[in-house]
Amino acid sequence: MPRLSYRRALTRALADEMTRDESVFLLGEDIRVAAANVTTGLLKRFGPERVVDTPLSEQAFTSFATGAALAGLRPVIEFQIPSLLFLVFEQIVNHAHKFPLMTGGQCAVPVTYLVPGSGSRTGWAGQHSDHPYSLFAHVGVTTVVPATPADAYGLLVSAIRCDDPVVVFAPAGAMDLRADVGDPAAVPLGRGVVRRVGADVTVVAVGHLVHEALAVAGDLAGQVSVEVFDPRTLYPFDWDGLVESVSRTGRLVVVDDSNRSCGIAGEIIATVVERVRLLAPPRRVTRPDGAVLPFAPALDRAVQPGRDQLTAAIQLTVKDG
Repeated sequence: MPRLSYRRALTRALADEMTRDESVFLLGEDIRVAAANVTTGLLKRFGPERVVDTPLSEQAFTSFATGAALAGLRPVIEFQIPSLLFLVFEQIVNHAHKFPLMTGGQCAVPVTYLVPGSGSRTGWAGQHSDHPYSLFAHVGVTTVVPATPADAYGLLVSAIRCDDPVVVFAPAGAMDLRADVGDPAAVPLGRGVVRRVGADVTVVAVGHLVHEALAVAGDLAGQVSVEVFDPRTLYPFDWDGLVESVSRTGRLVVVDDSNRSCGIAGEIIATVVERVRLLAPPRRVTRPDGAVLPFAPALDRAVQPGRDQLTAAIQLTVKDG
């Protein structure tokens, strides 16, 4: 079984979809030279008409992609920096997302917004280190955060095939992961997965933190039986799958590498509490309120949720129950 890196899984998904469907094309800043190491080799394979370098104007090329999608194409935009999504929130939310809704489904806007390297792991500093996926989930844009190479491939494929806008966050903490992947396939949007079965507490982990949660679950084996749930898609969320897990364990901890206030962790807890009677108060492990990551690597990592915090949250939740 061949080993595939998360980064190369994204490349393979792009290549496979461009081969399968001639309406798929790529655009973004410096994608012809593969500045983010995701579009490597695609210019040579598909040519300059389908791998398009854009001017340094996010609002312009994001609006261009909306128009191209309305005309029947399937654009994929690569954003090298997650904070650039703040610049184009208007174009994505008020235009691409709402056009099909406001026309009663008379048009489709199949644009994929790919963010390879969201968040931070190596001191990307304050304006390059955000994880703003909660913003897109809030307004109802399909939002996915793959944790594994197989899901990076499968969710990106499904995003490109979707007739609605989809934002794909590929966390910096996952980009260099490698795993055995046989024949990668499309992964349905809106369906989570239990990565580890447990009996005492459900840990919901977003993106690269799935692997941290699995490591903590392994460390605690024999003391606490931890179930790890990977939502994969944050909107639409697989509430039925999560509720089934929490109904068995009776306890909930959420670990999420985005800011605490109004984050996806709070939404997960609120929705579960509405549907399940828990044995103990739920807990969330996140960045602090309003966090802006420092450049210094040690401070960068200190602001992000880690294994020690997650371990403490799990132990407190089990103790309280």
